[in-house]
Amino acid sequence: MVYIREAHPVDGWRLGKNDREGIQIAQPTTEAERFEVARLSAKALELSIPMVVDSMDDHAERHYGGWPDRLYVVDKSGKIAYKGDKGPRGFSPDEMEGALKKLIGPVK
Repeated sequence: MVYIREAHPVDGWRLGKNDREGIQIAQPTTEAERFEVARLSAKALELSIPMVVDSMDDHAERHYGGWPDRLYVVDKSGKIAYKGDKGPRGFSPDEMEGALKKLIGPVK
């Protein structure tokens, strides 16, 4: 998982749902702030997968089109093996699972 800039910060495009649920996150302006928001997000979501954090110049987001969110599978050589549509409406977990199975083969 790559954490990119905050999608719905209190100082940007807010969601009423975030306000109702008490999610009050400002857009990080420093690398340290972005790392802290990513850490808190991973904890709140109880993620069990590794997370890396995009640079403040949004390098990964610009090159992979990660906003609003996107699912990718990258093979061992670093090549994109699967690129999903823009999420969350464009997500196809079944397609992504098929791409993963094709890459890793049968699970024993």
